[in-house]
Amino acid sequence: MEIEIEPASAEAFELMAAWRYPPPYDFYDGDVDPVLNPERFYEARDEAGELIGFYYFEPNPPDLDYGLGLRPDLTGHGLGLEFFQAGLDFARDRYRPQRVYLHVAEFNERARRVYERAGFSVVSSRVPTFDRFGDVEFLTMVDQT
Repeated sequence: MEIEIEPASAEAFELMAAWRYPPPYDFYDGDVDPVLNPERFYEARDEAGELIGFYYFEPNPPDLDYGLGLRPDLTGHGLGLEFFQAGLDFARDRYRPQRVYLHVAEFNERARRVYERAGFSVVSSRVPTFDRFGDVEFLTMVDQT
């Protein structure tokens, strides 16, 4: 699949706000929290111009925090690694980080498996509290390749 990555547009933010994932992934629904730092978001579109996901890059020199989301109807179909790698390649080219960090909810085993296949491993965890979901354990992963 060809993935075009561009700064996120107002249209992309509107579309993402309507995304609904099945439980327990509804934690990632697009309208749960207001978008902070919209300038750090990039939209990902396929060769037909359809929005397929987003990437989030937060520079913390010399490192980079990397976040991403695949459109709900595309999850669970084996596209995760390719989608993840496209964003990672973009980030490495654009930001030239020494290390790349991910923060993933502990329950999100699908995403963790993708990140591990890409060479990331868990280095720490924390448990923030969310109004809607209560305490949620997050794992911090770093690129070990």
